[in-house]
Amino acid sequence: MSKLIFVNLPVSDLERANAFYEAIGAVKNPQFSDSTATCMVFSETIHAMLLTHDKFRQFTPKPIADATASTEVLICMSADSREDVDAVVARAAGAGGRADPGPKQDYGFMYGRSFEDPDGHIWEIMWMDVEAAKAAMAAAS
Repeated sequence: MSKLIFVNLPVSDLERANAFYEAIGAVKNPQFSDSTATCMVFSETIHAMLLTHDKFRQFTPKPIADATASTEVLICMSADSREDVDAVVARAAGAGGRADPGPKQDYGFMYGRSFEDPDGHIWEIMWMDVEAAKAAMAAAS
């Protein structure tokens, strides 16, 4: 069985966060959603749990970081093509996120960009031609 990942993110406005993640292609799973949390599904193995601050505090005694002022994590997700990378970032920007808080990465065999969601969480979207990457790494050795 494949392992699943659930990225838990504190959000200041659950409805705004839901709309943002739906705009970039995630699908709400109502079975694991309520007025305090939403499970957004990117694939069979990748889920983002959007939690109100009160709900998030139930899982940790530590203060919630202000992701607009500090970086608590960088989340990276794969894309099927360079065009898909650009499309996700464009949808994120159009839905209230910020495109490219970090530098674009273009190595020919690998291409990546990033976006910030409305709460400041940074997501990287990366495409890689695995065979070309292997060849480039072998040549560098």
